[in-house]
Amino acid sequence: MKYIVVVLIIFTFLSCKNESKTTSEEKKVEQTEVLVAGKDSLIYPEEKHFKAIRQVTFGGDNAEAYWSFDDKQLVFQSNNKKWNVGCDQMFLMNANETFTDSIAPPMLSTGKGRTTCAYFLPDNKHIIYASTHLKQDECPETPLRKNGKYIWPIYDSYDIFMADLEGNIVKQLTNEVGYDAEPTVSPKGDKIVFTSTRSGDLELYTMNIDGSNVKQITNELGYDGGAFFSPDGTKIIFRSSRPKTEKEIKEYKDLLADGLVEPTEMELYICNADGSELRQLTDLGNANWSPFFHPSGEKILFSSNFEAVRGFPFNLYLIDLDGKNLERVTHGETFDAFPVFSNDGKYLAFSSNRNNGGGRDTNLFIAEWQD
Repeated sequence: MKYIVVVLIIFTFLSCKNESKTTSEEKKVEQTEVLVAGKDSLIYPEEKHFKAIRQVTFGGDNAEAYWSFDDKQLVFQSNNKKWNVGCDQMFLMNANETFTDSIAPPMLSTGKGRTTCAYFLPDNKHIIYASTHLKQDECPETPLRKNGKYIWPIYDSYDIFMADLEGNIVKQLTNEVGYDAEPTVSPKGDKIVFTSTRSGDLELYTMNIDGSNVKQITNELGYDGGAFFSPDGTKIIFRSSRPKTEKEIKEYKDLLADGLVEPTEMELYICNADGSELRQLTDLGNANWSPFFHPSGEKILFSSNFEAVRGFPFNLYLIDLDGKNLERVTHGETFDAFPVFSNDGKYLAFSSNRNNGGGRDTNLFIAEWQD
């Protein structure tokens, strides 16, 4: 019943939004009602870190929502077919907005090819993201399995671009042959970290905001990706596969030669921003990924299925930088991932299968965080 109340309030808000007589104060009240109405039904009893929660998308696969530096907006990727896209494209939303199938947010990417991993720049007027649109207008094929194993495609047509909030590309930041993607920006506003195959393996690199001064910071065999800077910009946390046996190494290299990677066995690693003092943070088994620093800089929030028997569920966990005090944060039975704290540390954006009616939709949620 609470879910029905939420939906009715959301649709009321969206319909009122198009009426010129609706005042900003009325809108503020309606948005608050959505937050309160969803509070009890969207937070599981054990989720003590969530003071309140709000669902902000309803339909499709919505993920990797990243905050502007002033915390007023988010950029995220979605493949919601009802927003007239064939595969992941980049969309912009205000932090207090909600979107359903009937009303789409502004699209910031070109609408061509496939995109991933958008991130705001410090001026709050530009974003960076990876896209395949230079190679083809159509969405590239998305293989999900090979030889019975779950895989991710690593498109060699991905390059990283800078765009304004009108969707105009103002600069291409990478132009090397191979995969250049997964860029994120240091909170200091001076560096970008990204994943590239330019060395022949999936390694991490940093560059200046304008694309200059590219430096390789990892060099061990395996997929290094999904990297984020610490709040003070001095450290980097990322996910990695590290094939060890002869069989594992051959399988990894064979898949990479085909532009593929198997993401089912990954652990978290941490290093200084220049790549020094690299060390493994987790040793949990299965897939540990989408890490993000807690605002204190002393913990990591990440997604994992290490407690799962058959691959699911994925839940969010906290862990100290020394690998101790592992704590489960979410308690769903499906999928919680891509946690991203607002810059002021008050809110957490994440993606989840919760409240999707038992279907496959992955939606964005914003939780008010409490320690």
